[in-house]
Amino acid sequence: MRAYVFTDTLGRILSYKGYGLRHVINITDVGHLTSDADTGEDKMEQAAAKTRMSAPSVARFYTDAFWRDVELLNIRSPSKWAFATDHIPQMLAFAERIAGKHCYQLDTGLYFDVATVPDYGRLARAETREGDARIEMVECKRHPADFAIWRTSKPGEQRQMEWDSPWGKGAPGWHLECSTMSKHYLGDRFDIHTGGIDHREIHHPNEIAQNQAFDDSAHPGATIWLHNNFLVNRSGKMSKSAGEALILQRLVDRGFHPLAFRLLCLSAHYRSELEFSWDALQAALTRLKRIVAAIHDLKLASPDVASRSLELESVVQRFDEMVSEDLMIPRTLPLLDEVLAADASPEAKLHVLNEFDQVLGLKLLTLTRADLRVRRANAALTVEQVEEKLAHRKVARDERNFALADSLRAELMAASVEVMDGDPLGWDWMPNTD
Repeated sequence: MRAYVFTDTLGRILSYKGYGLRHVINITDVGHLTSDADTGEDKMEQAAAKTRMSAPSVARFYTDAFWRDVELLNIRSPSKWAFATDHIPQMLAFAERIAGKHCYQLDTGLYFDVATVPDYGRLARAETREGDARIEMVECKRHPADFAIWRTSKPGEQRQMEWDSPWGKGAPGWHLECSTMSKHYLGDRFDIHTGGIDHREIHHPNEIAQNQAFDDSAHPGATIWLHNNFLVNRSGKMSKSAGEALILQRLVDRGFHPLAFRLLCLSAHYRSELEFSWDALQAALTRLKRIVAAIHDLKLASPDVASRSLELESVVQRFDEMVSEDLMIPRTLPLLDEVLAADASPEAKLHVLNEFDQVLGLKLLTLTRADLRVRRANAALTVEQVEEKLAHRKVARDERNFALADSLRAELMAASVEVMDGDPLGWDWMPNTD
């Protein structure tokens, strides 16, 4: 999800800067193999066999889960969600157009000859040993970097997702899907293509090669290619393929609001690795709660003329400069504190904070402190039980029975409930950072 927070932030900045935006996100519901290097089994077929579900049902299950996370992280919906399986005819037409000059056929499918396009792999800066090691060694390939445009089903094999083609019944390669749908929705040449840094070595160079073959030109298809770096933990990269990745729901189950993770993502530049830890996530949640509490106080302040001071004008100018400098979002976060401390009317501060949040996407002016109070999945008490114990504690304190009041407070603390005397919120859940 870090990749999608990055892309959403990019889109928000473009909108903030006044650009019209047409954003397409593709859903790979066929063609993506179990390895990031485009080897192994098709993920949909493998999951279908393991779960005894149909491949389309597996795709729908994970698409729905992804969309839930998109909503929880306040990621804006794109102009178009494009599903690979809805574009098989276009993929076949694309492949037929480039096949004669740029491809050759083997028993296993139709392969793209990377020697037929100029400067293959330039996006990766150099052909690395790591990149070569991730490429599938297929017998009879002309060059190790050649890749499958169409994968022919094995003799006697019947896949759940396969189609007729001039090269036999089978399924499209992963790279073909991306080139086809980007051209279909954005044209032969468009502005920006995003993706994870792991795609810079193989997947995106293969897309570029296809785009060049289609147009018979040296143009890569997209003018700018932006790659977000990894989310890592102390043991290294979190690998989706190895099944080691945390999912957003696990953060919620530990008592963290999803927007705390969004704020954590914003704290690192998209081209830098972001080290994940529970303590870092706790710090992001604490920071978010503090900002939301300060905004709550601004809303309660007496009405005043919404005058924007010179101090605020300076902050706004610096914010604009930072987001314009290669999306330097981490440097903008301290500006939120500057706005809150500025000598300006509450209305003016709220206006600027709302302006900044059009980029940050943290719902700063609509979130409440109660919204950020997320019950842990393993919490020993329900909300109703917490409120009941707090009511009993209030009675005990009113009756000056401090021993009972302290005992009830200790019970709540043991159940991961923080009691906040004198605070209108009253109490909060303590997330699990172990």
